[in-house]
Amino acid sequence: MLDAAEALAGQPYPALSGEGARALASDRTRIVVVGAGGWLGLATLELLHGLFGARFGDRVVCFGSAERALCLRGGLTVQQRPLGDLTDLPAAPTLVLHYAFLTQEKARAMTEQSYVAANAAISGAVLAALDRIGATGVFLPSSGAVHQIGEPSVEASKRLYGRLKLEDETQFARWAEVDGRRAVIARVFNLSGPYINKQSSYALACFIADALADRPIAIRANRPVFRSFVAINELVSLALGALTVTQPASAPFDTAGDQDYEMSEIALMVQRVLGRETGIDRPTIIDQAPDRYVGDGAAYRRLRDAARVAPVAFPDQIRQTACFMAG
Repeated sequence: MLDAAEALAGQPYPALSGEGARALASDRTRIVVVGAGGWLGLATLELLHGLFGARFGDRVVCFGSAERALCLRGGLTVQQRPLGDLTDLPAAPTLVLHYAFLTQEKARAMTEQSYVAANAAISGAVLAALDRIGATGVFLPSSGAVHQIGEPSVEASKRLYGRLKLEDETQFARWAEVDGRRAVIARVFNLSGPYINKQSSYALACFIADALADRPIAIRANRPVFRSFVAINELVSLALGALTVTQPASAPFDTAGDQDYEMSEIALMVQRVLGRETGIDRPTIIDQAPDRYVGDGAAYRRLRDAARVAPVAFPDQIRQTACFMAG
């Protein structure tokens, strides 16, 4: 049997699809990626490089917490500028992909006051720059955590994270109320794809890591747990379509895959895709109340269809994610 990493070698990188990508490939709109060093940011840079090729440096500018070189697959290096330099850009038609936000893990590690202040500073800096640099549209990935703000059983850090994400949604939606501006706000639940981080925290990454190491996939949950996944290239393609050629959503929308999967189903599919037969290690189910962290995908699918974005099947999402992790 081939090693799983060897079997994944030579897989093509994910690509953008749909009307938005086609429109951007032929025009001169500048793309600004804020929070470029995170999972979504790095994956987006790779996707945009695939779209623009040699014109990437003329079309894309990225910003983050500090100046540094971002290293992508294939040997591409992109220079990230500090967020404070965003207002130095000359005015030009611009789409802003705003990924900068301190995560729930940061909320656990910081005082509430510090966490709120830090995120407010990031949002304030971006909002203050939008009109100055000529922004016509913003893509804001929010979080499914906004639906859990009022649930006492949810961890306090996640409720705080969700509350601040909801405040961000309100601020950027208000900016887009002026004619000629657009805001695409996606409440992200579960993503897949290259540059996945926190690989010891996300279930999909943990399952893939187990399979790549040829060991049984460990599932810790002793209750039914359901998730649905969206590929990063599908989500970014949808966002670019809604920002350019189709009618954007009038309100924030949930991301959702075409099917919900229980953890055992996910584990079996990972093993099937990677050609492993190592079994599953899971405690006995003692709580029948399901944990369902999945979005309502109706609006998402309407937007995806309107932008003519190709859906990425879940086995292909596993393959794309595993290809990156194996590399």
